[in-house]
Amino acid sequence: MNTNEIAFQLIMHSGNARSNIMEALKHARNNEFKKVEELMAKSDEELIVAHKIQTNLVQSEARGERNEVSIILVHAQDHLMTALLARDLANEIIDLRKTNRR
Repeated sequence: MNTNEIAFQLIMHSGNARSNIMEALKHARNNEFKKVEELMAKSDEELIVAHKIQTNLVQSEARGERNEVSIILVHAQDHLMTALLARDLANEIIDLRKTNRR
């Protein structure tokens, strides 16, 4: 897989994770926590795949292989980091919502 293909895989999996996270937050608003847990688990699965792709990229660089750093790859990394931050914030919001149920 070339660098652009890797970048698009990162974007796809990170984007899927973020979409699941945002949908989970909508369900949390309605106290639908079973659905929330299902969606957050799906997002975790997507993030695991994305993280493995990123780890392989970093490891290849550590072995001395040169990876082309393109705007697409930078954008892909940004997608991943944004999805990870969204997950962390969503977990906090969901915990608060569970604690303060009406």
